[in-house]
Amino acid sequence: MKKVLPLKFFKAPVLKVAESLVGKYLVRKSRGKEIALMITEVEAYDGCNDLACHARHGKTKRNEVMFGEAGHFYVYFTYGMHWMLNIVTGPKDYPAAVLIRGVEGIEGPGRLTKKLKIDKKLNGKTASKKSGLWFEDRGVAVRLKRTSRIGVNYAGAWAKKPYRFVIQ
Repeated sequence: MKKVLPLKFFKAPVLKVAESLVGKYLVRKSRGKEIALMITEVEAYDGCNDLACHARHGKTKRNEVMFGEAGHFYVYFTYGMHWMLNIVTGPKDYPAAVLIRGVEGIEGPGRLTKKLKIDKKLNGKTASKKSGLWFEDRGVAVRLKRTSRIGVNYAGAWAKKPYRFVIQ
């Protein structure tokens, strides 16, 4: 069973979406080839009060997609070499997103975007077959573990929140 996740799936609170995405499939179609990989690791970023979130300083040109409609991709460049893939969640004007950190066979968000040829061209695009990148539910049940997020020590107490979900 393959079912494309509808946009309403992403309108839920970010922690619910993050937890629900693990075990789903990220599907990329490029140059006529389709690749589907099970999501194994994600992190949630929850609004302006979350000191690890890009929205902590308010709306900027870089993060404005996060303030938009759920189900759109927020893709940004980091460390001068890696693209990061996020999916916007929750209600419009509330900046929350889930970072896709890993899929089966690929650990790390930078390796993931490199392998799937994901870059700024997908920023602001809808998760759909039309954009060439979408999510599917294939009926896989997984056991999860929640941990603190990775690489956000600057966020103080927010760094310790269990906003990372990984297959156990």
